[in-house]
Amino acid sequence: MGAGVSSNSPALRSCGVLERRAKSSGRPRAVGQTTAVALQQVYGYYDAVVESDISRADGVARNPQRVKNLMRSYALFVASDTKMATIRTDMIVNSLDTLDYNTILSYINALKQIFVIEDLPAWNPKLRSRSAIRTTDTRQFIYPSIAVAALGLGPQDLLNDLETMGLFLESLCVRDLRVFAGALDGSVYYYRDKSSLECDAVIHLRNGDYGLVEVKLGGSALDNAAANLLKLQQKIDIERMKSPSFLMILTGTKFGYRRDDGVYVIPIGCLGE
Repeated sequence: MGAGVSSNSPALRSCGVLERRAKSSGRPRAVGQTTAVALQQVYGYYDAVVESDISRADGVARNPQRVKNLMRSYALFVASDTKMATIRTDMIVNSLDTLDYNTILSYINALKQIFVIEDLPAWNPKLRSRSAIRTTDTRQFIYPSIAVAALGLGPQDLLNDLETMGLFLESLCVRDLRVFAGALDGSVYYYRDKSSLECDAVIHLRNGDYGLVEVKLGGSALDNAAANLLKLQQKIDIERMKSPSFLMILTGTKFGYRRDDGVYVIPIGCLGE
């Protein structure tokens, strides 16, 4: 997900808010605290996961350095459908020992049990024509703040790297969408096909209603996001399933509105309103 914003755009000016929210997300006691306090709490939790919490998941002692390497790799590939082979290669580069897939999977399962990571499954809609849909889950932390800690990032690091900020914004939005969709007995998925057409989040309810969501910081990226949503909408076979209830771009900007093409632009701060 590209950032698509200029250095003086409203989206960049709101990045400070997003950066603070990314570092405190999932940590209620960190909300409203200073950046230093929020970071301290997040890094303290990260250290606890590495040193002890992961071993409590199933009573198996695990190598703290391997845990760090895995969490770092997951954070590097957050919000992407990176294959396990790539994660394994990255872990080996940052480790002196070798790793087999079963070992990596045991670490991943332990992190899932203690609610550190929760991958986002692929959506498989009915399409007008055959198209190979990617089925690899996208890599997600339950709380993006843990990914920030896993990479050893600070406030200025995120503000200086809008591409990384955009990925953390996507992860943050997925976290929030999962919370609100769950309250409606719904689930959240992602979509990507062989043509690289993708949708960052698909909110799907049990009654078959669904909405398509792209996540962008703002700026010129909004037009591309809207075009992607409209293109995906056209590919869906509405004779075999419902039309999407809405098309939405979640952003880091301040104001929400409905575009002329019918796509809603909604600031992430409005999700809880």
